[in-house]
Amino acid sequence: MRPALIALVTAVAVTAAPVPALDAGETVDSWLTTTSDDRGRVVTRGLQPQTPIRFTPGTGGATITVDERRTYQQFEGGGASITDTTGWLMGSSGALSAATRDATMRKLFHPAEGIGLSFIRNPMASSDLARFDYSYDNTCCDVSDFSINHDLADILPLTKQAKDLNPAMTVMASPWSAPAWMKDNNHMHQGWLQAKYYGAYGEYFAKYIQAYQSRGVPIDYISAQNEPTCCAGYPSMRWNTEGLVYFTKNALWPALRRAGVTNTKTLVLDWNWSDYDAWGAQQLADPQITGDPLFGGIAWHGYGGDVAKQTEVHNRYPGVKAYGTEHSGGNWIRNQHDEDMLNVIDYTRHWARSVVKWSLALDQNQGPHNGGCGVCTGLITVHNGDGRHGQVDYTVEYYTMGHLTKFVKPGAVRIDSTDNAAVRNVAWRNPDGSKVLIAHNTTSGTQNPKVGWGSQSFTYSLPAKTSATFVWRGDQR
Repeated sequence: MRPALIALVTAVAVTAAPVPALDAGETVDSWLTTTSDDRGRVVTRGLQPQTPIRFTPGTGGATITVDERRTYQQFEGGGASITDTTGWLMGSSGALSAATRDATMRKLFHPAEGIGLSFIRNPMASSDLARFDYSYDNTCCDVSDFSINHDLADILPLTKQAKDLNPAMTVMASPWSAPAWMKDNNHMHQGWLQAKYYGAYGEYFAKYIQAYQSRGVPIDYISAQNEPTCCAGYPSMRWNTEGLVYFTKNALWPALRRAGVTNTKTLVLDWNWSDYDAWGAQQLADPQITGDPLFGGIAWHGYGGDVAKQTEVHNRYPGVKAYGTEHSGGNWIRNQHDEDMLNVIDYTRHWARSVVKWSLALDQNQGPHNGGCGVCTGLITVHNGDGRHGQVDYTVEYYTMGHLTKFVKPGAVRIDSTDNAAVRNVAWRNPDGSKVLIAHNTTSGTQNPKVGWGSQSFTYSLPAKTSATFVWRGDQR
């Protein structure tokens, strides 16, 4: 993974000056998040509901026009990863009481009481955000000793609880490394998967999916490898593109079919925009990959390159679904609030059906970590062993993700909205017909966007360092 951020303070609510209601048209509800510091981490107003306003007739001078007659991709979910670090901190570490853990899970995953996270991407075995190296089968030379006992302590129960809280949840799994004995260096870090174990590794995937499904957690998507070849110093695995293609077609998918696993789709790449030419292009150019019923689309990470690559690839392969599957918060990010909101807007304006952060939780020291990312941050900070032991902070990443997941439901369709350099935005229509406009003030001063929709509009005073989500109903006319 990538180095990342710090944990934040609990948001302190402040009251914004109410916008006077108008006397005609549909009601518009709004929620604001504001940060007070230059690094976008101190939340002073977190998803705070505002006084409703109304549309008024006329659209002259609109700076953002929402047109629901023009539609794009469907939304499948937003969320983060229940890493070993997350599972242990929220579970068997004992840091959280059962009551605090359950309340926290509700604030994370419940669609009404929380922010309704709707996409979980879990590592298959250890990653950099784990306490140590581990796999699901440590004994050479077959997978007869496969066991997910490690996950039964924390990761699977929390994933199941999340699925119970939000039944619309999508679950993905990605491996950082095959078991050490399958690799030419007999180690979880780097090394190449030996060709003689391709078949066994395909069975490893099938057994993982079956084990989770039998415990009430269907796996909707997998990737064959998280971030192929990256990185030394933590669980990882080297590949060449030809080997990855061969493994997918001739070992992974046959193993899934033999096991009767036909509803779990495979996403290719699972790496950066800048890595597409090396790792993704050959896979999408192979009709035996894209034409297989087990193919699900392409997974993107946001650590390198240009998000416009997603649209470039979409234009070439319009039938291939795109997913944002990882981008961590971290110390290296200049302004976390800006980064998060622009990710939500740009990823989805460039066809992503999901927006997924990295670890859901870290402690106050940004760990535990197993090499790799010692400067990542999560959506929550679990205090463990310090003066605030047992308390949970909700970071700016919780609120920025909530601007998407609390209001845009799985099955929503992105609709057209005029992008605006001062107030970046993206719009959606939910399955129930409600409209959602997510907007972020990118400037250092108050902006007053005029939002046009059909023959109506509203104007809103959006303070600096502030994001907004607007929700309304009705028919465009």
